[in-house]
Amino acid sequence: MTEQGVRRSADQVLALAPDAASRKAGSKLGVAGPWSEAGRSGEGIVWGLCRGSGGSAYRTVADVADVSGPAYSCSCPSRKFPCKHALGLLLLWSGDEDAVPRGEPPAWAAQWREGRRKRAAEKGPVGGSAVSSADPEAARRRAERRAERITAGATELEQRLADLLRSGLATAERAGYGMWEETAARMVDAQAPGLAARIRELGAIPGSGPGWPVRLLEECALVHLLDQGWLHRERLPEGLAATVRSRVGLPVTPDGPAVRDQWLVLAQYDTTGDAKLTTRRIWLHGVATDRTALLLSYGAAGRAPELALPVGLALDAEVSAYPGDGRQRVALGERFAPPAPTAVRPKGVTTAQATARYGEALRDDPWLESVPVTLESVIPTPGGNSWQLADADGDSALPLTPAAAARPGLWRLVALSGGAPVTVFGECGHRGFTPLTAWPQGPGDAVSLY
Repeated sequence: MTEQGVRRSADQVLALAPDAASRKAGSKLGVAGPWSEAGRSGEGIVWGLCRGSGGSAYRTVADVADVSGPAYSCSCPSRKFPCKHALGLLLLWSGDEDAVPRGEPPAWAAQWREGRRKRAAEKGPVGGSAVSSADPEAARRRAERRAERITAGATELEQRLADLLRSGLATAERAGYGMWEETAARMVDAQAPGLAARIRELGAIPGSGPGWPVRLLEECALVHLLDQGWLHRERLPEGLAATVRSRVGLPVTPDGPAVRDQWLVLAQYDTTGDAKLTTRRIWLHGVATDRTALLLSYGAAGRAPELALPVGLALDAEVSAYPGDGRQRVALGERFAPPAPTAVRPKGVTTAQATARYGEALRDDPWLESVPVTLESVIPTPGGNSWQLADADGDSALPLTPAAAARPGLWRLVALSGGAPVTVFGECGHRGFTPLTAWPQGPGDAVSLY
């Protein structure tokens, strides 16, 4: 019988961690010392007993063959998911296959797996139809009232921006953050969270160092453009109008046809720009469609999003696009098999082609911060006070963003390259390039840089 489940690399296991503290704690448990009775079954179940600080052993089990993603259970009291023991168990298997030998699962692990199968069967097939009891007319009236509130808020915001320019940008520094927070609160009341987030960003610019007036003027212009797009949305092409609605903060649902492909997981990382929300961004590359797509997953403050996909593996699944020009964001539909290894890499471009691609994308979405790009045959090189990725066979380069240059992932990239060309996937925007994943020349696994 073919063994189910994929033995992940250490990077792929650590990418499942809910936070940095879990990654650090799990790494300490990824050795044989704390473990006993560890094993794995042909159905993709991995289990073991981990010695706890109180002398008792925690029962830890993971299902790495579930098409909906890895699942875990542990008798420890941690509320994190996966906990450090689950991460340690998978790291133990990753580092030494013989440390987790093939065998029959103990009764407690088999019972957990059987319970999961039973619950999945009771839920029925994913994507099944459901009858909605919502009143379409009531929903239409709610949408109209929300649009009216957003229009009133956008009109008030236009007046605020006009007053700022009339009195001079220096007044923004004297007024402090309070002026912008008040305006952002009004946008929240108007149910325009996208506008509110952009306004809060304006409040941080006056204290951001030399050159802030230029940056403030640029961002004010983008907010004004978004305001005007909303106020005149009926005159816009449907694709651009959908982009405006999304940028303002209206909820959208996927409307594109389901596309099945082998989706290579290019990168995964979390951001916490909102104190109440953690956003996980997962970039995918369609092997057959040659398409790059973005999955977004959210978690409440202090909790990691549930969706986690291992970087470097391919997922046989369907995705559906959200409306809007560019249509990069997708919703994950039915998954037909667990993530599996693949030798496929996305096609790369030069640094000049990458910047041109970003410029073209801005025509469809002027508020776009960056676009996903794979750079082919580039070398990380010091440039001034920072770093850049230089074409190995050309004379152009892309500077790294300040945030990317300050992260430890830069040194992983430099070590992987060793002065030789590498393939790098990342995000290219007006602040520079953010490397997220890299591949060495010749055969080799993807290396996560975030």
